[in-house]
Amino acid sequence: MSRLASTFAALRAQGRRALIPFLVAGDPTLDATATFLDCFASSGADVLEIGVPFSDPIADGPVNQRAAQRALAGGTSLRDVLDLAARVRPRLAQPIVLLSYYNPILRLGLEAFGRLAANAGVDGVVVPDLPPEEGGPLRAAAEPNGLDIIFLAAPTSTDERLARVAASSRGFTYCVSLTGVTGVRDDVATDVGGLVGRLRRHTDLPICVGFGVSTPEHARQVAGVADGVIVGSAIVSVIEQGGAAAVPALAEFVRALRAGVDAAVA
Repeated sequence: MSRLASTFAALRAQGRRALIPFLVAGDPTLDATATFLDCFASSGADVLEIGVPFSDPIADGPVNQRAAQRALAGGTSLRDVLDLAARVRPRLAQPIVLLSYYNPILRLGLEAFGRLAANAGVDGVVVPDLPPEEGGPLRAAAEPNGLDIIFLAAPTSTDERLARVAASSRGFTYCVSLTGVTGVRDDVATDVGGLVGRLRRHTDLPICVGFGVSTPEHARQVAGVADGVIVGSAIVSVIEQGGAAAVPALAEFVRALRAGVDAAVA
């Protein structure tokens, strides 16, 4: 059983939901990223999602775009992110999921990526600009190495597409809560429960919801309908404000998100 599968199985047995914080690797430095991941792990995260900086992150809003620009200006590459994963893997029990646009993976080479990611201890990969219809080559390179490829479902997805996303995904399915890009929002999309319900008709995989989840109250609402809660831009905003010194604020925020997630099933 993969690390992702065993983590979600344990959470399900306990009646709990997963908290999945996201950051952009290399913002402000790779050493700071490693420290932030340690902070997430000790503050209640169940899965760690690491963004690979890219020059044209079309699914990301301004907060994550700025983080990617800062990381790229510092020279962070996909290989650097894989080296970072290998560095933190021995001390972190949580599954590690990369979020990378397809271009860096193609440039590295699919076979090389599958091998290097597995050797680094990466457990899954989200590729937001790769539709399941085009995902066969990456899956063929990744799955023999034990990497789960995770596709995205959106509010605009038809039932036919939801079925395809579900059939193509491994580890969990990523449910985008709203139409548009990532970013801090005042409210959670009102029909996220309906989208999760539609997707559940096509899969037994855990369903995790991201995009726009910004507060502990949002986390509580999403955890009431989904198996996992992904929080990105709100966390990246804390890092943007505090830089390498953001650890205390991050710890406080992640603990508050944890409490919100747990309150949904208390």
